[in-house]
Amino acid sequence: MQKDVIQPKSWVLGACILPGIAWYVYVVILPMITAMRNSLYNWSGGPKMTYIGFKNYQFLMRDSIFWQAFRNNLTITLLSLIGQIGFAFILSSLLAMRFVRLKRLHRTVAYFPSTVSAVVVGYVWSVIFNYDSGLLNSLLRAVGLESWASPWLDIPSSIMYVVSIPIIWQYIGYYMIIILAGISSIDQEVYDMAEIDGANGVQRALKITLPLIKGTLGVCVMLCISGNMRIFDHIYSLTGGGPGNSSIVMAMHAYKTTFIKSQFGYASAMSFGIMVLSLSLIMFSRVLIQQPWRKEAAIDA
Repeated sequence: MQKDVIQPKSWVLGACILPGIAWYVYVVILPMITAMRNSLYNWSGGPKMTYIGFKNYQFLMRDSIFWQAFRNNLTITLLSLIGQIGFAFILSSLLAMRFVRLKRLHRTVAYFPSTVSAVVVGYVWSVIFNYDSGLLNSLLRAVGLESWASPWLDIPSSIMYVVSIPIIWQYIGYYMIIILAGISSIDQEVYDMAEIDGANGVQRALKITLPLIKGTLGVCVMLCISGNMRIFDHIYSLTGGGPGNSSIVMAMHAYKTTFIKSQFGYASAMSFGIMVLSLSLIMFSRVLIQQPWRKEAAIDA
C-alpha cells in the first residue's frame, strides 16, 4: 500500500525560498532601481546630485559612440551565433556518432577554454596577433607568406572580425556540451531506422538532430545573445576599444563613462539603455525561434 506523501506547510515553503528571493532583490532589483534613479541626475560623484529629468536619455539617443558600440555588439553577436553555435552543432553531431573514440577526452578538451578567464584569453590572443613576434605572423613568414602579415589589432576596418575570433573560440565547447545534452535525449532507435533507410551522417544531422533539438538550440541562441551584448573582458584585454573607438562595445563605453569621465548619472542611463536593447534582442530571437512551433501546432490542430 502506497503511503501518503506529506506535503509541507505553505509557511515552510515560504521560509525556504525567502532567502533566495531576498538575495535576488538585493543583487538585481535594488541596483536596477538605484540605476534608474541615478539616471535622472547629473552626478559626478560626491553628495551633490542635480535633477535633470530625462536629459541623460536624450543625450544617449544622440550619442554616436554609444550607437557605434551597439553596432559592434551586434557584429560580435551575429558572428558568435554562426561561429559558436554552428561549430558546436557540427562537433556535437560528430561526437554523437558511434565510430568516434575517446569522446570524454574530446568533450573535456573542447570545454576547457570556457573555464579560463576572459582576460587571460584576451591576453593570449593579443600575443598571437602581435605584429612583430606574434604566432600568427611568425607562421605566415615561415611559410613564405610574409606579405600577408599584418598588425591585426590596428586595422579599424577588420578589427571586429579579429576580436571575435577569441570570443568564438572560447565558447564553442560550452555550447557543444549543451547541444550534446539535447542530442542525448533523442531515442537511438530514430538514428538506427534512418541508417537502415540509407541516411548518411549529414542527412541525419540536418533531418533528425536539428529538428529534434530546436528547444536546446533556442536556449543556446538566447545565452549567446545575452552573453555577447554585455561582452567586456575580451575587448578590454585585446584592444581597450581601439584603435580609436573602432572596437568599442557598450559595456566598454559605460566603463569609460563611469570610471574615466566620472559621469555617473549618464552612465546609469547608459546601463539602463543596454539592458533594454539586450532584452529586446532576446525577446525578438525568442519570437523567431517559437514561430515554427506555432505553425506546427496550427497544422496539428
